[in-house]
Amino acid sequence: MDIKVLGTGCPKCKALEKAVIKSLSELNIQADVSKVEDIIQIMQFGVMNTPALVINGKVVLSGRLPNDKEIKSLLTQ
Repeated sequence: MDIKVLGTGCPKCKALEKAVIKSLSELNIQADVSKVEDIIQIMQFGVMNTPALVINGKVVLSGRLPNDKEIKSLLTQ
């Protein structure tokens, strides 16, 4: 699983990255997690609002910070 957290470094973006890593650990799922902070790269995903979450190349969340239950649901779909 390839996961990208898109965001320019705002507190919500950092919180999403931490929450994703925590959820992966709790679910015992192996994944490559990377943070994309470059605005040009973020725009290439068609994202206009951050934070955003990309799983296996697909934007699954944009513009808000989800709760833990929602993150786990996105990771297990």
